[in-house]
Amino acid sequence: MGEALFGGLISTGWATADQIGVVEPSATRRAELAVTQPHLTFMDIADIPGGDVVLAVKPNHVPDVVESLRSLPTDHQIDRLLSIAAGVTTESIESGLGSTARVVRCMPNTPALVGQGASAIAAGTHARAADLEWAETILSSVGMVTRVSEESLDAVTGLSGSGPAYVFLVAEALIAAGIDVGLDARTADALARQTLLGAATLLAESGEDPAVLRANVTSPGGTTAEGVKALEAAETRVAFLNAVRAATARSVELGQA
Repeated sequence: MGEALFGGLISTGWATADQIGVVEPSATRRAELAVTQPHLTFMDIADIPGGDVVLAVKPNHVPDVVESLRSLPTDHQIDRLLSIAAGVTTESIESGLGSTARVVRCMPNTPALVGQGASAIAAGTHARAADLEWAETILSSVGMVTRVSEESLDAVTGLSGSGPAYVFLVAEALIAAGIDVGLDARTADALARQTLLGAATLLAESGEDPAVLRANVTSPGGTTAEGVKALEAAETRVAFLNAVRAATARSVELGQA
């Protein structure tokens, strides 16, 4: 997610690669990033100059990273921090920093890489309106941003944070189904990708309720009606409901770890 975020920031012109300092302890990952973003500046955590930081690590790594940030010299103090670590509360980050750092917690998603991200942000104890605006400035350069209460971020994680994976799974299933009914793999792949793109664009730009759009293309007794009937029989809605619930529950668990 960190790579998707700064990749999106660079591709949309929010910043140039040499204006972003990246702390990446893995030599393998640094080598990979040096190829995809050759002008990035890599640094050790002790070299962070302070000021503004984006915390983009796995949730289980947050305590160690926050402890390292807390150990920085006074003149390298972290003023504000945007965290995209799933399930990690602003309270735990604030407690770990041991300061009045202004923390904003965010749940973005990987379409940020192509400027179509969906992000939600919530303010920590010390965060001010200007800090939320700062976070919005970063995240709006790679998609849309909405403000929610921190209690709602677990649900955001379950829906939009994990949501792209659900869509990719649908794409996999459509391609496999196309092949099953006789299409070659390349044709099935191309049609599935464009169908998802076209449907998503229509949904976004029309402003219509999804149920209305579905009804508009579902003629009684027609082919689409048969396909939708099969999906309903397979309890597709329930499957998505369970997926969002499971991801939300896991986000809650991560926050309690």
